[in-house]
Amino acid sequence: MKPHYLAPLFDPRVIAVIGGSETPGSVGEKVMRNLVDSGYTGKVFPVNLRHQTVFGLETVKTIAKVTEKVDLAILTTPSKTLAELIEGCGKQGIRFVMVMSWDFVGTDAKGKVLLDKILARARQYGMRILGPTAFGFIRAPSKLLACNHQGKVKNGSMALVSQSSAVTSAILDWAESQDLGFSSVVSLGTAADIDVGDVLDYLVADPKTKSILLYIEDLKDARLFMSALRAASRSKAVLALKVGRFDHDDRIGRTHSERLIGGDDVFDVALKRAGVLRLRSINQLFTAARVLDGSYKTKGRRLAIITNGIGAGMMAVDRAHELHVQLPRLSAETIAKLDAFLPPQAQHHNPVDILGDASAERFKIATEIVLHDPNIDGVLVVFTPQSGTDDMATAEAMIALRRTTEKPILLSWIGGKKVEGSRKLLSKAQCAHFSSPENAVEVFYSLASWQYNQQLLLQTPAPIGEMEEPDFETAHMIIEGVLASGREVLDEVESKALLRAFHIPVTLTVRAKTADDAVTAAMGLGLPVALKIDAEGILHKTDIDGVVLNLNSLVQVASESNKMLARAHDRLGSEHVRGLVIQPMHGKKSGRELMVGVSRDRAFGPVITFGFGGIAVEVFNDVAVSLPPLNEYLAENLIRRTRVKKMLGAFRNQPPVDMAAVKMVLMRVSEMVCELPQIQQMDINPLVADENGVVAVDAKIIIAPVPEQARRYSHMAIHPYPAHLASVTQLKNGMPMALRPIRPEDAELVATFVSNLSDESRYNRFMSTLKTLPQALLARFTQLDYTREMAIVATVETGGGEMIIGVARFTANPDRDSCEFAVVIDDRWQGKGLGVRLMDALFNAARDMNLKVIEGEVLSSNKTMLAFMKHLGFSIGPHPDDDGLKWVVKPLN
Repeated sequence: MKPHYLAPLFDPRVIAVIGGSETPGSVGEKVMRNLVDSGYTGKVFPVNLRHQTVFGLETVKTIAKVTEKVDLAILTTPSKTLAELIEGCGKQGIRFVMVMSWDFVGTDAKGKVLLDKILARARQYGMRILGPTAFGFIRAPSKLLACNHQGKVKNGSMALVSQSSAVTSAILDWAESQDLGFSSVVSLGTAADIDVGDVLDYLVADPKTKSILLYIEDLKDARLFMSALRAASRSKAVLALKVGRFDHDDRIGRTHSERLIGGDDVFDVALKRAGVLRLRSINQLFTAARVLDGSYKTKGRRLAIITNGIGAGMMAVDRAHELHVQLPRLSAETIAKLDAFLPPQAQHHNPVDILGDASAERFKIATEIVLHDPNIDGVLVVFTPQSGTDDMATAEAMIALRRTTEKPILLSWIGGKKVEGSRKLLSKAQCAHFSSPENAVEVFYSLASWQYNQQLLLQTPAPIGEMEEPDFETAHMIIEGVLASGREVLDEVESKALLRAFHIPVTLTVRAKTADDAVTAAMGLGLPVALKIDAEGILHKTDIDGVVLNLNSLVQVASESNKMLARAHDRLGSEHVRGLVIQPMHGKKSGRELMVGVSRDRAFGPVITFGFGGIAVEVFNDVAVSLPPLNEYLAENLIRRTRVKKMLGAFRNQPPVDMAAVKMVLMRVSEMVCELPQIQQMDINPLVADENGVVAVDAKIIIAPVPEQARRYSHMAIHPYPAHLASVTQLKNGMPMALRPIRPEDAELVATFVSNLSDESRYNRFMSTLKTLPQALLARFTQLDYTREMAIVATVETGGGEMIIGVARFTANPDRDSCEFAVVIDDRWQGKGLGVRLMDALFNAARDMNLKVIEGEVLSSNKTMLAFMKHLGFSIGPHPDDDGLKWVVKPLN
């Protein structure tokens, strides 16, 4: 695989600093001083018209005079020079430029004009721009400080990506005081070109980075952001702090979903779905950064507390209850061991009070006993300095104990000067220690939340099992008909027809233009019926008394129809009144009214909502949100996050509702928004659920046209599982074979596949002959988001079950027009036509993503496959380091 496209930016061998100088206080002086003093081993060329040398380095007059190929140009000159300098850098073939002009941020009206001009020139030369930024970036492992920063930055395994130079500086100042190191620090500034998603994409592949801190103010490309974020979270702990949590948009939404869901709700659920831990304050960031580096993990939220001061222990207990952190009873075996070891006056339950005079040995053995309890996922040890205690010896005991367990041990050393020395000892040993028990509990809660979010990350919704396929033809006909008529709001009959196309149960609904038509319809439907106005320009029918329920006689139907039509004509105008709709009452005596909806977020696209239905939806504001696509796990999680969940079970004389039916509606709505990008908003309200199933009583859908050239699923922040790429074929010998996109649950099958490869094939693919791939690499290969990468597996059924016999995969390049691919085949299945079929499936997937160029390696010398690729119009030539097994493949057109 080629080096990452941002490698020349963040690991440059040659840097040119345009405007580099020794003028005190200037950006050029600070950048040059940092580059020279940091010990950076690459070459630095200061570009300066007035000086012969800068910090001992000989200057050049212009960028054109630099004799070596420059990887990165840093512009520190005034903004009026930027357009000309970008042009000069482009002519020299420089691919990366960082703009650090002190008088330019690019956010005001005049600055935006200049910024657009700069970006246009950069695109002309295929150049990428970082900034404008007042800070710059740091790569500590390379001793590269390309930044405007005063202070030391320690090498570490954590990366910081920030959209604020001020926040970046504050975090680095705190980190220096805490002896915390970083692998990378990137301050994006205005992020006119290179954005959060680009940098995350680079950090995913960076072996020096184990965890990532994000400070976010706004997003431009949610799709790239989510794609890179999900990729990073699969192998690294990611924490995010976002400001601007509250909306200032006073618009009146056209659906319940639009009015009730704020942008921050969506961002929050997006981070959860990406496996990221969201932080709410800079203090939380400082606290959580100590432990969420991959070395502390918990499998649940069951905490045990051990203390030598019950008052301090109760502080932790109170905070645990507030955060819903579980404090379970210890097992009988654990209590028996504590009884045998601790003084009789000690409290042997959770929290465990080992008394004020506890020695280091008592702390260690009690903690060790509790750690072995199967009901406990982590232990908080609260130490208070008292007569008979030894803070240094206790700290040393905890350090030793931490090396023996995978469960997290969090330490709260309460006090000041008396415990100062032991705190330094704990810091040096990289133990998670805190000055208050509450902070320690919050961090354990964060660990548990992160682990929970990791489970959400693994969800890759596949097709809805054995359920009937939607009627796509009818759905498209309805949408095209409405758009052709110049409308964007489907009436109730059209909305229900669209739901019915996706097999969502709806009440039968009949149109009626007049009161007489309504009576005729009611006779056919059977009493009692519900009567509703059918008109344009109303947010809710109830706003104009446009709904009447439980009409039990035809006389009532006629009377209410006339009244309703008269009101509508008077308030809305006759040209907006289409008539009435009549439907039978749903008849669910134990039914609960729910609401399922869809709204559109500016950044993340479609969002699915669920909560109380009927008029209660806005009274109680009980709505949870989730990003599609959904599967059963995610649908259940969405339901569980609402208060209405308590009403869905059995209570009083009411039987529990059919939860499978409710979840199925959520998954069907998810399928709708995935496959129908025209859907902008939707309300199914009420969706009535009881023990026998569900029925949509009312529905409203708002649509909009989509560009003809839009890529499939381009409206989604998370790419659905591409089930349409799956197929069943057969090998030359007639054996059935399935070709399908890879799924997370294929990890074990992939591990077996790799172990079955020959040493030669393994080396060619992975540059290693190891038979077992590391877990992180297995996750990387099987947990795709299908936005920028694809893997097609070929599977056959054997006596032992499903088996992978070949894998073809590609990764899209940053230009989004081309990709690199690799094909690996189990040596035992060579010559059976497998390679030809794998490549055909891979090309179909590449075409599905609108990729124009595919280039890479075919790890096979199979002449039939190579002939097949030539037949498809591909030119084939030997790989530069040809060993007979690698080939470069490019389309001719």
